[in-house]
Amino acid sequence: MEKDSIAVGLDIGTTKIVAMIGKKNEYGKLEILGVGKSKSLGVARGVVNNITQTIQSIQEAVQDAEADSGYKINDVVVGIAGQHIRSIQHSDYISRNNPEEVIGEEDIDLLINQVHKLAMLPGEEIIHVLPQEFKIDGQTEIKEPIGMYGGRLEASFHVVVGQASSIRNVGRCIKSSGLDLSGLTLEPLASADAVLSQEEKEAGVALIDIGGGTTDLAIFKDGIIRHTAVIPFGGNVITEDIKEGCSIIEKQAELLKVKFGSAWPGENKDNEIVSIPGLRGREPKEISLKNLSKIIHARVVEIVEQVFAEIKAYGHEDPRKKLIAGIVLTGGGSQLKHIKQLVEYITGMDTRIGYPNEHLAGNSDEEISSPLYATAVGLVMNSIRNNTKSATPLVELQKTAPQPAMNVVHEPAVEERLEEVTAGDINKAESTEKRVKRSFFDKYIDKIKDFLDNAE
Repeated sequence: MEKDSIAVGLDIGTTKIVAMIGKKNEYGKLEILGVGKSKSLGVARGVVNNITQTIQSIQEAVQDAEADSGYKINDVVVGIAGQHIRSIQHSDYISRNNPEEVIGEEDIDLLINQVHKLAMLPGEEIIHVLPQEFKIDGQTEIKEPIGMYGGRLEASFHVVVGQASSIRNVGRCIKSSGLDLSGLTLEPLASADAVLSQEEKEAGVALIDIGGGTTDLAIFKDGIIRHTAVIPFGGNVITEDIKEGCSIIEKQAELLKVKFGSAWPGENKDNEIVSIPGLRGREPKEISLKNLSKIIHARVVEIVEQVFAEIKAYGHEDPRKKLIAGIVLTGGGSQLKHIKQLVEYITGMDTRIGYPNEHLAGNSDEEISSPLYATAVGLVMNSIRNNTKSATPLVELQKTAPQPAMNVVHEPAVEERLEEVTAGDINKAESTEKRVKRSFFDKYIDKIKDFLDNAE
């Protein structure tokens, strides 16, 4: 079934919205069938602040992807980001009535339901419950508790929390765009899926995803997510600084940043100057590249230092933990010249740029392999795990359209398909961690759908 499933990811960013359609090829690699991109209007720092504009931008990206691929999109996995996201570490336990029986899925579900009862701040909701490791009768470092014996089952969880209203606004935009929501995932987790290797997650790595409105951080160790954070600054504030510092319009500032910008002022000579056409017949404006990189450098240092403070707060400098072997930079902001060197200089840690090409089929378009598309690729990978047919070939739709109603090949609703999948098609050998994520998400997606249905 998985080979035939068509997956769709929707990355709602601050600067761009990307709709991406893909499927797994016979070698298990991701084959991208179509991509649509639109300018993101109505989103600030990862949060929807204008529903109508966001819907228009989503529809534009979806139409582009459909035209590019020849598929009609039914449902999408969406990335959640924004400054309202925070994470907490939480441990919980249950005492089992009969220790002579092996631990089963119902015991895990009982433990998860307890985590749901955590007291949140007003207006907040739990988005992700990610199990880290289990303890049985005091025995630690158990990755897979199912099938074992024990009376007291304990687990530590990484719990990601966000503003309910922000998440529902995203749901409203998806629904009003004529799409179904098949999954929600934290954007840094989607990016991590796309650009990190399992070896890096085991050794310990910090993923820094520099987007337009926010910079997202995800720390992994022993193959487990340990910490997530969202810094409310990204590439847009760098553009804004250039605009102010050079007294030019935003479009020119963005072009300057992309074409000539560098995060390391020492690289530019004093006499390197770029000329910008003047507005409405005014004289052209000359801008020193050294000056430009000083403006960029100041802001990038600020962003990197805030991220590094988060890494240190998590315990990177604790000699007992010695957690992180290195840093991986991704997202549009990671394409800034010399940013890798600057991050290495500030943190003292080995750094590389993360490209999503490891999971992509060999014949993929070079543009899709850019860090700019890391989150979208990760979301498609998430959608593939749902085993649903998130898009239908337009040819099939045309065939079925003119037939009488009783002969129409009925495609089950997304909700029905999700139920079928979760009930029967999931591989029984699936790890507890994946099963927990899946069962939690099915419930959470249903909750959002119910809310949107009742709101009408």
